[in-house]
Amino acid sequence: MTELRDFLMLTYAELEELNLRAKRQRAERVPAEQVQDERLKYLAGEPRIKAVTVLFTDLEGRLHMLDYDKKFLLKNSDNLTFDGSSIRGFTPQRESDLRLYLDWSAFYWAPADVFGPGKVLVFGDVIDRDGSPFAGDVRGRLKRLATKYYEKDGYTLAAANEIEGFLFQGLDAERRYHETGKFEYVNTGGYYHSLPGDPLRNFIDTVAEVQRAMGFENEKDHPEVAPSQFEINYSYGEVVAAADQIQLYKLICRQVATRLGMTVSFLPKPVVGVNGSGMHTNVSVSKEGKNLFWDAKGEEQLSPFAWEFVDRILTHGSDVCLMLNASVNAYRRLDPHFEAPNQIKASAVDRGSMVRIPIGNERSARVEVRSVGPDANPYMVMLAVFQTGLEGTISNLKNLRQAERYLPDNIYDALADFRNSEWTTALLGEDVKKRYAELKQASADRCARLLGTFVKAQEVQYHHEVYNQYLWNLF
Repeated sequence: MTELRDFLMLTYAELEELNLRAKRQRAERVPAEQVQDERLKYLAGEPRIKAVTVLFTDLEGRLHMLDYDKKFLLKNSDNLTFDGSSIRGFTPQRESDLRLYLDWSAFYWAPADVFGPGKVLVFGDVIDRDGSPFAGDVRGRLKRLATKYYEKDGYTLAAANEIEGFLFQGLDAERRYHETGKFEYVNTGGYYHSLPGDPLRNFIDTVAEVQRAMGFENEKDHPEVAPSQFEINYSYGEVVAAADQIQLYKLICRQVATRLGMTVSFLPKPVVGVNGSGMHTNVSVSKEGKNLFWDAKGEEQLSPFAWEFVDRILTHGSDVCLMLNASVNAYRRLDPHFEAPNQIKASAVDRGSMVRIPIGNERSARVEVRSVGPDANPYMVMLAVFQTGLEGTISNLKNLRQAERYLPDNIYDALADFRNSEWTTALLGEDVKKRYAELKQASADRCARLLGTFVKAQEVQYHHEVYNQYLWNLF
């Protein structure tokens, strides 16, 4: 029957051209009304598109997707409702109705062989019953922060993320962890070493091809230090677009791995005894094309503006730790024996520092926040880093940048720091902060209190990125 269907299936070269054009529109801040009109006309005039996949992210960082029939969406794009009470951390049952407002600038054409034919993707903002932005939609909060600084000061907030993950044998390896008690590597070659044609190299090559087709503008990809570990790097972008790309990156990795009969894991430390996975977050601020972090004569060639940004992050390092390290498992990674960034200090060379100053130039000068787990909500990470760097306080602690201070080594201490901090209330508001803390507390309470020397089944089973709603509902 498939020959009777006539759904959109574009070549990877055609996809890349379309996605890069949309990316340029977004970077150039083409007016939203103009982009919306263009997208709606395109959808109406392209009969081979059957559905639009709308993406949004919950408070913990899980990506949610729902497909709207294209003809329905064209008639109802201003009134797309969903049940918020079914999304953990969003709304109670009595206040369940929420709306999705389509962000037409965040529009993607996806490869049909990975996402299915006849579909396009678009990110949505979550709107409350009264038409105001929904407080629990952290993407919306980040978008408003970026817009505020662009309109007030002409600042463009930009980021790029180095997202590590593991590729394991078999389907649903995380969901079956409580049965097996272990993950099985697909490759033991190590850093930069994977022979052409082996499972890890095939996976990396395929993901990289899909990313290019979706306009990621790749830079480099390679196996990482630990067995079966990978990293696929792509270009800098405006902060909201960069966070969207993290969600797409992880989605692409999961889709490709599943098609190959394997499992991708973004647990920060799925295997004890080898390096964990991080999401090093490189950030900078520019104005009218000038990088405000660069100063050829500054310390480490950073400007005073950039160093103040760093100092604010160091001041609030413990406050925001839970926002950057969102799971029980994340605190296994903050282990000094494996190049872990667990020290609240800044350094150009010490990879144990929370903040590193990479070698740069006028174009690439940036600050790298290393103490970020790959399972954190990317919008929350960007909000915490940028709002803290621009608006936080600066401690009068002597030698702030090299003081002997450490990040929490367990989620309970991180929760206490988060709850006791006035700054996290300023970042999220009292209600959203309380909801987020309750979700993290529930996850922690389901797990053994002490981490110990091996990964416990519970820290995998109840991990917020391991989609297992049936299990969650037993509690």
